[in-house]
Amino acid sequence: MLSSSPLTAGVTLLIVLLMFGTSFAVGKGRHRYGVKAPAVTGHPVFERLYRVQMNTLEWALMTLPCLWICAAYVGDGLAAALGGVWLAGRIGYALGYAKDPALRGKG
Repeated sequence: MLSSSPLTAGVTLLIVLLMFGTSFAVGKGRHRYGVKAPAVTGHPVFERLYRVQMNTLEWALMTLPCLWICAAYVGDGLAAALGGVWLAGRIGYALGYAKDPALRGKG
């Protein structure tokens, strides 16, 4: 199936990189703001970074299967395009929310 959906596979890899990036940001935030594991509360900026990570993981769990079902039954191009829109929205959400919670709606 991967060989018949290379665009969807590429978008999936980008989504995985986004999830890695949000995890990295949380780890960096723990260090910067002195929030020791397993705590998930502390500095407000850390809490926003953590919420971005968790929300991204929650939505990726629902998005990725739908993306691949779309690729299998509708087409690789459409699935990749929809996945790209989702990815761009998540990046906008992550950057906006980390900066100011009021900006998260744009993503």
